[in-house]
Amino acid sequence: MRRRVRASDGRHLMVERLGDPRGRPVFLLHGTPGSRLGPAPRGMVLYQRGMQLIAYDRPGYGGSDRLAGRSVADVAADVRTIADALGLDRFAVVGRSGGAPHALACAALLPDRVTRAAALVTLAPRDADGLDWFEGMAASNVLEYTRASVDPDGLTERFIMRSAEIRRDPVRLLDDLRRDLTDADRMVVADAGVRSMLLRNYQEALRTSAYGWIDDALAFCGPWGFDPAGITAPVMLWHGEKDRFSPVSHSRWLAQRIPGVKTVLEPTAAHFDALHALPAILTWLLEDHPEDTRRTPGG
Repeated sequence: MRRRVRASDGRHLMVERLGDPRGRPVFLLHGTPGSRLGPAPRGMVLYQRGMQLIAYDRPGYGGSDRLAGRSVADVAADVRTIADALGLDRFAVVGRSGGAPHALACAALLPDRVTRAAALVTLAPRDADGLDWFEGMAASNVLEYTRASVDPDGLTERFIMRSAEIRRDPVRLLDDLRRDLTDADRMVVADAGVRSMLLRNYQEALRTSAYGWIDDALAFCGPWGFDPAGITAPVMLWHGEKDRFSPVSHSRWLAQRIPGVKTVLEPTAAHFDALHALPAILTWLLEDHPEDTRRTPGG
């Protein structure tokens, strides 16, 4: 089910609800660039598990209005608004890649709503004390995140041009990615079904503008607006040790700061292996999940 939800500031958010509408809810936060059409289990699988997934386009992507100057922390207000519109009281949240810091933000800032959170192949805050943020990162990401920090206008111009090229030829983004893919990532992306899904995802992400992509990059390189050490909900970090897009050292840094975190580091996995890890993580997210997740009238 697809619907538009209106935020308190008048912006519209495009939301996709997958699986059993009465099932236990999980917010699925997409990558960068990405959209609500990103990786997710099939609807029948979700029905069998008694689960619903709520995905939405972050501001500036797909069918959601832009929120200029947004921080990672701003995701919490949008997730709360969507949950209220859908009548959901408590829910789990999972984010992959660019969605992972946003999942941690929800856990930190919505402690009364988030039951569990998972962050797959996440970045750490740009100002993470004691972390060499770029160590092990692919040269293309080093270049773009450096631009985001020192030349945001240059990043904006470049992403607008790249997005226009990708809209004309969506395969272009996959071709650009291929240069930085590890052998493990190439095996995942070589699958025809995965490639088709990624193309749909990227097409929708950049359909209206490049600003979702731009604002994500700027948000990751600015103050996140919350302290991961303040998270009280159970958290799982999952990371492939061969990841070159989001180096595993970022999850290791977070694992030292988030109380009681469960950390899974896969020695032979890379960035896109997180797609295959998602079903098992969804199962973990719903352990000890309250059965009644609906809001009471006026709640």
